[in-house]
Amino acid sequence: MKIKSTALLICGLMSSGLVMAEAGDWVVRARAVNVSPNEDSKLGDYTNSLLGAGAGSKLEVSDKVIPELDISYYVTKNIALELVLALGTRHNVGIKGANGVASEDLGSVNLLPPTLTAQWHFRPDQAFDPYVGAGVNYTRFMDNGLHSDQLNQDIRVERNSWGPALQAGFDYNLPDGWLINADIKYLWIDTDIKLKNGPKIDSLDINPWVVGFGFGKRF
Repeated sequence: MKIKSTALLICGLMSSGLVMAEAGDWVVRARAVNVSPNEDSKLGDYTNSLLGAGAGSKLEVSDKVIPELDISYYVTKNIALELVLALGTRHNVGIKGANGVASEDLGSVNLLPPTLTAQWHFRPDQAFDPYVGAGVNYTRFMDNGLHSDQLNQDIRVERNSWGPALQAGFDYNLPDGWLINADIKYLWIDTDIKLKNGPKIDSLDINPWVVGFGFGKRF
């Protein structure tokens, strides 16, 4: 009985210091996120056409853990706009070979993927506040010089990408405006891969899952 009373007292003291969402609030969050590409590569179609080999080969993009900063503005207590400002994510790119094309490391590409979402917060006046969101992602490919020894060519990512973004997560509100956050996003990112002095060799969908965990502060 004493344990139950103590637990209720602690919960009551914590709840009394919680700062709940209101229209006009700002929230700044810092997260560690794992960017895990769910790539769909058509490399084999192009190399088979160009080289008469390579059907079934594809490009692979590595996972990466990066820091992420986001800023949210509450339009109402339930609706928030979130701007995700990832600090850039560098991924290794390689060929997984098949049917006459060898597997090969090509180098790395640096991506800058700012994302804007509109969120619906289900329980903004409670400690546990789950949300869902949808929006748009813009990905800029930087420092993207790749090289293939077997093709004897430099390879470039030819264009930046606009695409939709979906999101789900929760804030766990703590006293004095602090909060703990867990979040998952799926981004649609697609681009063209070309030989530097030649034709396109892939239409690559990167489409990463972005899973993060961090903390924030409400102002």
